[in-house]
Formats: sequence, C-alpha cells, structure tokens
Amino acid sequence: MKLIDNAETLVLVIAADLGPTSADRDAAFSLKNAVDDRGAGHPYRRAVIVSDAAWFDTPLLHDSPTITIGGPGVNGVAGQFGAALPTVWSDQDRVIIQADFAGGLKRAALWGADAAATSAAVSAFISRGWLDEFLDRCWRFRAGAFA
Repeated sequence: MKLIDNAETLVLVIAADLGPTSADRDAAFSLKNAVDDRGAGHPYRRAVIVSDAAWFDTPLLHDSPTITIGGPGVNGVAGQFGAALPTVWSDQDRVIIQADFAGGLKRAALWGADAAATSAAVSAFISRGWLDEFLDRCWRFRAGAFA
C-alpha cells in the first residue's frame, strides 16, 4: 500500500535528536493538524512528520513538498534549504520564514532564534496564509481528482 504521494503529501522535518516534549515537535504537530484539516479527507492530502536523519536517508522523500521546523543549527535539512530559500518574512530577525512556492520542488523552512520563536514562525506560516498558498500550489493541479 502506498503511504505517501510525492505531489500531495507534505513532509514536515524536525531534528532527529529532539525529545518527545520538545517545542519544535509540538509546533510540527500543530502544522500537521492544519495540513490534515485542509486535506479534507483526501487520501494523500496530509502531512507526515519525519526526522532530518530519516529525510536524508530516504530519497523517496526528497521529491515531496517539504517544510522544515527548527533552525539550521539543529535541523540538517533546514541547514541545506536555508542557503537556497529566500526569506519571505522575518520578525526582528528572531522569527524566520523562508520559502519557494513557485519552483518545481515546494520548500519552506520555519525557524527562529529559540524554541518560542520557531513556534511563532509556524503560527505565522499558518495564520498569515502561507500554508494555504503552499498547499494551493501543491494541490491545485490535482483538484477534483478524488471527487
């Protein structure tokens, strides 16, 4: 059985060494819930959370729309994306949202100067409409495919 669809399933990447009570993990679950709600029950229009180590070890994930949570100092995938993604929003250089929605591979990096700032980046990504734009660009060409 197919578990993800590289065009529709979002991969949310957190640092591998985070504990079960980390703020970045909580922020990732908040983002996952927002994605899953917008997926409206379509089989692959959802998010999965993986560690940066798992993302690097699983080439199948590299073609999926990907959002990293946590800064480049703790999340290896954020470190890789950070150099390539433009900053679309920053709050006093403490809360950072980097993204490329228009390219072939949809990518975003949500992070901050500390755990609270990273959570703020995730909240802003959702509340300011970037998540909806990201999903629209991932899902629009397949709209109605499951009607």
